[in-house]
Amino acid sequence: MENLAIKGGSPVRKEPFPKYVTIGEEEKKAVIEVLDSTVLSKFLAKWSPDFFGGPKVQALEQDWAKYFKTKNAISVNSATSGLYAAVGAAGVGPGDEVIVSPYTMSASATAALIYGAIPVFADIDPEIFCITPESIRKLITPSTKAIITVDIFGHPADMKETMEIADEHDLIVIEDAAQAPGATLNGKYAGTLAHMGVFSLNYHKTIHCGEGGVIATDDDVLAERLQMIRNHAEGAVKPRGVKDLVNMVGWNYRMTEIEAAIASVQLKKLAGLLKKRIDAADFLSKSLPGIAPFLTPPKVRKGVRHGYYVYPIRYDKKKAGVPREKFVEALNAEGIPMTNGYTEPIYLEPLYQQRIAFGKDGFPFTYPGYHGKVDYNPGICPVCEQMYYRELMLTDVCHANVSHKDLKDVVTAVEKVTDSIGRL
Repeated sequence: MENLAIKGGSPVRKEPFPKYVTIGEEEKKAVIEVLDSTVLSKFLAKWSPDFFGGPKVQALEQDWAKYFKTKNAISVNSATSGLYAAVGAAGVGPGDEVIVSPYTMSASATAALIYGAIPVFADIDPEIFCITPESIRKLITPSTKAIITVDIFGHPADMKETMEIADEHDLIVIEDAAQAPGATLNGKYAGTLAHMGVFSLNYHKTIHCGEGGVIATDDDVLAERLQMIRNHAEGAVKPRGVKDLVNMVGWNYRMTEIEAAIASVQLKKLAGLLKKRIDAADFLSKSLPGIAPFLTPPKVRKGVRHGYYVYPIRYDKKKAGVPREKFVEALNAEGIPMTNGYTEPIYLEPLYQQRIAFGKDGFPFTYPGYHGKVDYNPGICPVCEQMYYRELMLTDVCHANVSHKDLKDVVTAVEKVTDSIGRL
């Protein structure tokens, strides 16, 4: 029996896995074209033809809307900005509650805080790791104003029932599709399944322009509010004739012409890049259960095309006989990139445990107009905590630059560690 690398043996893989690289000559050409035009940005913070940005920004928005079959696409300088703008457009304010996921990047929750609202954390599904309609329904109160779902790891949330709940209670749903560009649910794109959907173009996403984001919506009123918030709304509401001034205090969430030009080129590559992610994930999903029965590959629900931002695996300690951390450590020693648990449940961050956000007095948690009683104690989302502390493992090897030969190293390493798991 070959000695495990963690015990001094030779690792399965000595070279790092290929980096994910999607930038090529097409992007370089697009950047040069912008530089030659000398127009690096064309936004003006006043009502004018340039209120909506330059030609590359507007072209990207048109291309995005066409590709994702949505009526409106509004570019922003990051998905975080997109979430903030969407919460603002939804009319959220002090005293409101926004139901959010505890198992995602922090901005999905701070988007509520920015407008003085209180994030309320719903538990996640143990198969797809998105918040569940059942958990959402239990948390709705008279203070609930909106729901932010997250298509975490690339699998769309259960949006049909979530939207039914929203319609029943007159709530706005914002879909955080940052990790799921190109994923679909029953033939419809993630990011277009709610009232507003937010995409990310950050450097480690499936397609990117360094930083950036896009908000999709079929609602023209919401689209206008998003455009206003993106670009100093307060200076444009009067000439634009906007009557509803709620949250019409704007920001600078504007995308540059270079970013937009790169993003337009990247958008054309999305289908091909996503196919390679799916092919890689399918290879692992077919290979791993046969050699390691304590591992459960990612579940793909009926009617879903997964985006595989990362490849999530569930680990069963009882079947394996050793803690997940020890198994991951052994795989890392074999040269396989694998991590434990993703991110700690957001409500356990100091911000929520100490309830200090803006100012020393604890706004918005201490706002006298808030009549709810939010709970951030450990244990409020048991499934999320189970995934983070005990079950979930993640690897980022399912992308376009990784070959089947590379993926076979993953399988070989898992088999090697499994065969010697009693020695860990």
